[in-house]
Amino acid sequence: MGLGVSLPAMKRRWVTRASRASRASRASRVSVAVAVAAGLAMAGACGGSGGSGGGGDNISVGVLLPGGGASRFGQFDRPLIEKHLKRLCPHCPAASLAATGEPAVQRQQLEAMITRGVDVLIVAAIDPEALRSSVESAHQAGIPVVAYDRLAQGPISGYVTFDGATVGRLQGEALLTAMGAKARDGQIVMMNGATIDPNAGWFKRGSLSVLNGKVKIGKSYDTVGWRPENAYANMTGAIAALGAANIDGVLAANDSLAGAVIAALNASAVKPLPPVTGQDADLAAARRIVEGDQYMTVYKPYKPAADAAVEMALALGRDESVDSIATGTVDSVTTKDIPAVLLPSVSVTAGNIKDTLVKDGMYTIDQICTPKLRSACDKAGLTP
Repeated sequence: MGLGVSLPAMKRRWVTRASRASRASRASRVSVAVAVAAGLAMAGACGGSGGSGGGGDNISVGVLLPGGGASRFGQFDRPLIEKHLKRLCPHCPAASLAATGEPAVQRQQLEAMITRGVDVLIVAAIDPEALRSSVESAHQAGIPVVAYDRLAQGPISGYVTFDGATVGRLQGEALLTAMGAKARDGQIVMMNGATIDPNAGWFKRGSLSVLNGKVKIGKSYDTVGWRPENAYANMTGAIAALGAANIDGVLAANDSLAGAVIAALNASAVKPLPPVTGQDADLAAARRIVEGDQYMTVYKPYKPAADAAVEMALALGRDESVDSIATGTVDSVTTKDIPAVLLPSVSVTAGNIKDTLVKDGMYTIDQICTPKLRSACDKAGLTP
């Protein structure tokens, strides 16, 4: 995907309130699965504004996320989005929220929100290509879509994410640092994300910009669905093919994959563990880093992302420009010059957990430092 260097003047004309009101006629043509109704109901969300749109304090926002309460999106992004929406628009209806891990269900959830007549959507797409027709349906109904974290295809009106090239570079640089002298003649395994997620390719390109020519890549895998069980199977295969003694590092694209990689290494009795990267700053990953099983993670401060997404959504819901919010533009395979906010990320190792994750309030020292980890925490300077 391309990154623009300037912000084009935007004169996006959204349909009038009268045309927005025509959304209601779609209800008879949209069939929604029971799973969708359950997904929408679980959030206890209010209904939309019936397609009235435009009102400064009567904007209904639909939010679709790719994971439930146990995921990063459930733990951090969702509550931050809800809180900022309430702060900026206290009289707006509560956000309509839905979460799922299945692309087909997410499409149905999006269509359901169109039918309900939300004024604007914030969507973290599971499968950007599969969601394209639903994004087009939203556009036809006069509903702007803000892509969140992952860039869906179709007529997207705004995009908020972390710079994927930076994420990949941070991982590659940290891995080379951890490998030390072994990086010169060493061999690594790359455990990349899902091919349907454009971010996965972005991360991969960023890491390869650092690793190419510096280290040998013995095996490289694209992990179907970002599923840890697939990463576990792939890592087990890499150990069998390359030999445990010949794996000097693993670039794992996120913390879930890193956990699966480490489990596979432990199952094969690999000692000592090679350095393993990650991303998302999961609590389990923070603990593994303190313990020494995982070398690093990439911390992406979620509050600025959630704030920017809400601010974009409210501006679009009011038929306003997002020029003052966007920091640049991006291109998808279907849409050029999408106004975008690209946020920075931070590399986290045992040496700076206190100054990053703890300082920013992601986790407390007590959350990270279980009784089992007290000694390792003391060594890392994680004392109350």
